[in-house]
Amino acid sequence: MNLKAQIPNLITLLNLLSGVLGILWVLEGQVLFGAYFVLLSAGFDFLDGFAARILKVQSELGKELDSLADVVSFGVLPGIILYALTKSQTESQILPYFTLIVPLFSAYRLAKFNLDTRQSDRFIGLPTPANALLLSSLPHLAVYWPQLAPWLTSPIAGILIAWAASFLLVSELPLIALKFKNGRITDNYFRYAILASGIFFLAWMQLAGIPLIILSYLFLSILEQALCKK
Repeated sequence: MNLKAQIPNLITLLNLLSGVLGILWVLEGQVLFGAYFVLLSAGFDFLDGFAARILKVQSELGKELDSLADVVSFGVLPGIILYALTKSQTESQILPYFTLIVPLFSAYRLAKFNLDTRQSDRFIGLPTPANALLLSSLPHLAVYWPQLAPWLTSPIAGILIAWAASFLLVSELPLIALKFKNGRITDNYFRYAILASGIFFLAWMQLAGIPLIILSYLFLSILEQALCKK
């Protein structure tokens, strides 16, 4: 066995472990902790690809393992977060299950991504890590802005958010990929704008700012597309 080739796979398994632990914590009633485990999984998700490229050990096994781990960390975990949040706000035994569309569409998105050759320099649809960060940080936004809490935590809101996010996952919406071909501002204006908004909202609101970062990302991507068509 080539031990060097297994290093990225080990990091991918840490991504999976983080997702599983996040699910357990949320099911124990620690909904706010879900975002921390999504962030940890996102860190491992970045590192496994980085390690594979640096060590020059990219493989089909690593690609498949990465998708399987992402289904749990960026599909099942955010779905469970919305499920737990909705379940805590309603006596209905049925309504919370409508939020579980998130894991289903996340799995579909990941399979589609693996086969879609158009996504080399631009994403088509919202990436699963971004979607997971958006959904898992909504409870933090509700805590930061109590005025929004009734809107963000109501059962109907939870279901609508789950379905809207699932639509974004599999939509044909072209979104900016943060891949800089050079450092010139004129060639990367929108990428720098996305980074600036991210830094601003994180510094201002910490985890509660993540939903605003994702919304800014969507808005700037749509704006870029609109301007490019003119």
